[in-house]
Amino acid sequence: MNASAPTTAETLRSTLGGLLDGLPPKQAAAAVERLIASYRGQTPTDAPVLRDRSDVAAYAAYRMPATFEAVRSALGELAEAAPDWAPASHVDVGGGTGAATWAVDATWDGPRETTVLDWAEPALALGRELAAASGSEALRGAAWRRAVIGAGLSLPEADLVTVSYVLGELTPQARTAVVAEAARAGQAVVLIEPGTPEGYLRIREARDQLIAAGLRIAAPCPHDGTCPIEVGQDWCHFSARVSRSSLHRQVKGGSLPYEDEKFSYVAATRFPTEPATSRITRKPQIRKGLVLLELCGPAEAGLTRVNVTKRQGDLYKAARDVDWGRAWPPAP
Repeated sequence: MNASAPTTAETLRSTLGGLLDGLPPKQAAAAVERLIASYRGQTPTDAPVLRDRSDVAAYAAYRMPATFEAVRSALGELAEAAPDWAPASHVDVGGGTGAATWAVDATWDGPRETTVLDWAEPALALGRELAAASGSEALRGAAWRRAVIGAGLSLPEADLVTVSYVLGELTPQARTAVVAEAARAGQAVVLIEPGTPEGYLRIREARDQLIAAGLRIAAPCPHDGTCPIEVGQDWCHFSARVSRSSLHRQVKGGSLPYEDEKFSYVAATRFPTEPATSRITRKPQIRKGLVLLELCGPAEAGLTRVNVTKRQGDLYKAARDVDWGRAWPPAP
């Protein structure tokens, strides 16, 4: 994995701040309100959500840092499951202003060939500007192309295909078509959606579709079997910490220097990987001399709860430090 990932995140924030300096907060906030509804999947459509420069600027300030961290977290788990693999080519479907391309660059120090597809030309234009202002050769060399994201989508074959925060914008028929085309074109496919019950259901449906297309699950699931979560009772999601710029806080009306982005995801591949033995599905609960872990394990085990006690020495120390979403037990 790329050791310069924190630097990439800082560069993205500073580049956003430079390009969006002077954006009227009231105008941005109004656009953000409309974008929130689309982001939460309340208005599935076959039309682009980002319509003009004002929308795109608001989106970049409101969503791009959080999307970057969520995608980077998901890609990090794929990288752990496939430590000897790195993508030489990447296609980002519905990539907008390019948050996922920045996340790929942060994870593997950039593939040699990157293509960002989106149906909103204003988003692609701002994505180009941001990439041009980055210090990454891979980002500066990316191709930004307009495409209708839905039925009839045709993707070039690539080592990695990402589809982040897009499926909720699509009709069910278009969603099925996009996942099918990603499965056909990619050696590895990573799908990310908001960490809501609805976002999880879209990921769960897409996971089944990827398995049916012959891909194997690399993360977060430890297996290719049926998801053990009972629909309507719970949902699988994770969290990524997002540092917020002053502009980000201004647009979102917040005061804290950070926020936690909840997301659901699946990573699947056509090559062998080493999935986690178990995955921590909730924030660990730390008690005196005890850590309670909620796990998704092998298909035959399903969902379990494990108590790690102080008597277990190094394992207890690891449990006190482990984050929600990580593999368990830790690698020796």
